[in-house]
Amino acid sequence: MGELSQTWTWIDGTWHEGNPPMMGPRSHAAWLGSSVFDGARVFDGVAPDLLLHAQRTNDSAEALGLKPGMKAEAIAELTWDGAAKFAASQQLYVKPMYWAEADGAGVIAPDPDSTRFCLCLFDAPMAPKDVAAAITLSPFRRPTMECMPVNAKAGCLYPNNARAMMEARKRGFDNAVVLDMLGNVAELTSANIFMAKDGDVHTPAPNGTFLNGITRQRVIKLLREAGYAVHERTLAYQDFLDADEIFSTGNYNKVSPVKRIEERDLQPGPIAAKARELYWEFAHA
Repeated sequence: MGELSQTWTWIDGTWHEGNPPMMGPRSHAAWLGSSVFDGARVFDGVAPDLLLHAQRTNDSAEALGLKPGMKAEAIAELTWDGAAKFAASQQLYVKPMYWAEADGAGVIAPDPDSTRFCLCLFDAPMAPKDVAAAITLSPFRRPTMECMPVNAKAGCLYPNNARAMMEARKRGFDNAVVLDMLGNVAELTSANIFMAKDGDVHTPAPNGTFLNGITRQRVIKLLREAGYAVHERTLAYQDFLDADEIFSTGNYNKVSPVKRIEERDLQPGPIAAKARELYWEFAHA
């Protein structure tokens, strides 16, 4: 395992530096994937929408049949306690997690009463605003509720995203557009996706196949308040091939432009720049 960036983890009432051991081979989560998490950010002394991220962690736990034992407010309070262990200049990733330790009846199902919690903060610099991605179409697709717990930010969903990203990188791209099971655009492997055409903004309508991101919702609200028409609708991949500009939103880098889709070069556009500017203003307000 490579050297980790500075990390602090709270578990069982105590802060631990580094990567403390938490699961054994009989832990349900290690064996059968019953873990959920969320991602928030602390940077420049702010933590935008922290309470929403904390609450979504609890909602995800319940969606996976776990029993969340922390109030969202307590998770937020712990976050600030942990952030104080880092330098004020560091940009932190905030990862609250729940997982099942034991099996329920019949082994396969988790035992809700065995649910454990930890909060992990680590140094993770955000990409500079001038860093843009090259994207392609993935051969892999997002599952539906009938197949996977898409109503949770569950660890078991991410191997599918990972294989889509790895396949795209083998072909020389940074990220990939993933379609839903009907062949409509859902998201990128690691972020929600937006496009602009003739001054209007378009993004896939939440249809239960991808995470309706907290940063996504915030950027839509900010753009609309700034006077932009933002359409949440069904979008085909061809719409993105013909777009004037493309950008993404997500917790890790907040708002990021796209510089190329397939072999077509794009200039990072003014709407993406405005979305990032509006988000930074909101975060620091």
